[in-house]
Amino acid sequence: MSTVEHEQASTPAAGRKPPRPRYLRKILLTMFAQYALVSLMVGLSVAGVLRTFVTPQITAKFQAIAAALKQ
Repeated sequence: MSTVEHEQASTPAAGRKPPRPRYLRKILLTMFAQYALVSLMVGLSVAGVLRTFVTPQITAKFQAIAAALKQ
């Protein structure tokens, strides 16, 4: 391979930029995945707490109201 061929092979086509690594895309995808997982865990935790502690209180109040209306 002559030096002229070597120089032509190493230069990109006119108007095209050489490909760059896409670090920003990888970082943003990683951050979004972490955000989605944390949001899912927090949401499930809140739903569990509401179901365990709040729902029995609400149903007890409605049962008390229904019992009072029957009398």
